[in-house]
Amino acid sequence: MNILVVDDEKEIADLIEIYLKNENYKVYKYYSSKNVLENLKEMHIDLAILDIMMPDIDGFSLCKNIRKTYNFPIIFVTAKVEDIDKISGLTIGADDYITKPFEPLELLARVKAQLRRYKKYNQNIIDENVIDFRNILINQNTHEFYLNNEKIELTPIEFKIIWYLCLNRGKVVKMEDLFSYVWQTKYLEKDNNTIMVHIRHLREKMNDISKKPKYIITVWGVGYKIEK
Repeated sequence: MNILVVDDEKEIADLIEIYLKNENYKVYKYYSSKNVLENLKEMHIDLAILDIMMPDIDGFSLCKNIRKTYNFPIIFVTAKVEDIDKISGLTIGADDYITKPFEPLELLARVKAQLRRYKKYNQNIIDENVIDFRNILINQNTHEFYLNNEKIELTPIEFKIIWYLCLNRGKVVKMEDLFSYVWQTKYLEKDNNTIMVHIRHLREKMNDISKKPKYIITVWGVGYKIEK
């Protein structure tokens, strides 16, 4: 899971980052709102933690701009305790707020609660161009492939191979079917080597080159499979 943290108080931002990383979240940390919006599309954010009072673009304005494109949960961190500030924050698109000073463990609990709620709400929204399972996220619309929240750059051929294997996860994909899908031409036995080379490159990029790979499994004499 990728968490965006924006707070101009360096000590607070750094503290939040430490606690999030201890829970195995990947953190994108900014000490100001500048450049956040233009970088969002590259970060694949699952939740944002925004300070309200910042010198350049305040948290309210940043939240409004994020909501024009994204619907991931947003938690405000604020020193303001007046009800009007809380109401304003939730009205413009925030999902929760926590006031300073706060216990980091309480913030963690709120983060986990929002992520659970968001996942449950969206679990019935099916995008046939996105596959998300076993720490693999593959998006056919953007041609992006993530493993354990890390983006891995793939060639067009590698992307087609991993997409087709993931699309048929739990099943053995025959060599001829994989070749026909990826190369859009008739499979010949000599094409085995072509497939094997690309599979090897994929495994290397996925750091999955042990004798017992976790992801792309060879079914000798038949093809390849990825378990569910």
